Amino acid sequence: MAKKIFKIGIDARFYGPLGKGLGRYTQEVVDNILRLDTQNDYVIFLNKENFSYFKTDNKRVKKVLADVRWYTFREQIVMPWLIFKEKIDLMHYPHFNVPIFAWTKFIVTIHDLILFRYPTARATTLSPLVYKLKNLAYRFVINIAVKKSLKVIAVSKFTKQDILSEFNIPAHKIIVIYEGVTNFDKKITKDISNLDWREKYGIVNKFFLYVGNAYPHKNLEQLLKTFAKFSAKEKDIQLVLVGKKDYFYNRLKEQAIKLKLWEDDLSASNKVVFPGYVPDAELNFLYTDALAYIFPSLYEGFGLPPLEAMAKGCPVISSDKSSMPEVLESAALYFNPESSAEILKAMEEIKNNSALRQAQIDLGFKQAEKFDWQKCALETYKVYSQYVDNK
Repeated sequence: MAKKIFKIGIDARFYGPLGKGLGRYTQEVVDNILRLDTQNDYVIFLNKENFSYFKTDNKRVKKVLADVRWYTFREQIVMPWLIFKEKIDLMHYPHFNVPIFAWTKFIVTIHDLILFRYPTARATTLSPLVYKLKNLAYRFVINIAVKKSLKVIAVSKFTKQDILSEFNIPAHKIIVIYEGVTNFDKKITKDISNLDWREKYGIVNKFFLYVGNAYPHKNLEQLLKTFAKFSAKEKDIQLVLVGKKDYFYNRLKEQAIKLKLWEDDLSASNKVVFPGYVPDAELNFLYTDALAYIFPSLYEGFGLPPLEAMAKGCPVISSDKSSMPEVLESAALYFNPESSAEILKAMEEIKNNSALRQAQIDLGFKQAEKFDWQKCALETYKVYSQYVDNK
């Protein structure tokens, strides 16, 4: 008797660079699962920005345009209809934004509870009242997602414990599946050489590197204040903050101006460099040439960028909060992100102690090897299989 073919749906509207960290997670899980599962059919829901970016010639895969923004009321109306229309047997939502009116059985990935732990209006461009209302709506949706799901995938043990402390659900309902590390070596660009990338981004000295967004919990304002102290003694070191230009990075630039660390994008005297969005292929050069990757975050569900830095031979100095000690283990040099003195000490140690720096590089390579996207996808597929095989 032939095994029944099931139709599995994945909300991939975050797929690709557009979705930043969530985009990488969604892309790697989708791409790897579609290679792993040769039995079931898949429906991949995409928006107009990434519909063409996702390419497949797999006849078991159907692309569906779900042209609706996440975190909106319209999302809660449109997505249930699209899912019902496609006759999905099982949905996977790679983020908490589950459509509460969809009746299809589902699995959800929870990356963190940042909206619970750092509910501040400084983390948004919305007015305080609108932000408060949206935050209440987010909390309601997360609550529904966690309680109605067949299984919750948490990206770390820390996140699992965070969920259990906030929601009254059994521990066995949550499975921890770590993320993976992307190998940028496969994507080296032909448009920039190792000789001219510094000129392109305005980097003239040795530098510390940060890659990510500038939301308040990332603690970059504290980093700037600390770097101002560091820079007063170390004149030939820069700080490179890589992230797509937006309201939060613009606000950070204002602080950098006040601290006399940045003038404008064309200034040769910038102590802090804001290159904006940098493609994965070109990040390779930044990682391999940086003094260290610095990660001052106050809260992370997983913390992928430091691992990616380790995979490229870049030593990491990191916050000792939330999931970071679990994910990075002994491969990072830790500091209390709320202590400017500790951040400063870590920066000085990694710059001045070449033996320590090399030891951290070696440990970093070994640590990054523990995290693999294929393994992440396989474990995720096994969760799917619990609810579609032999049903």
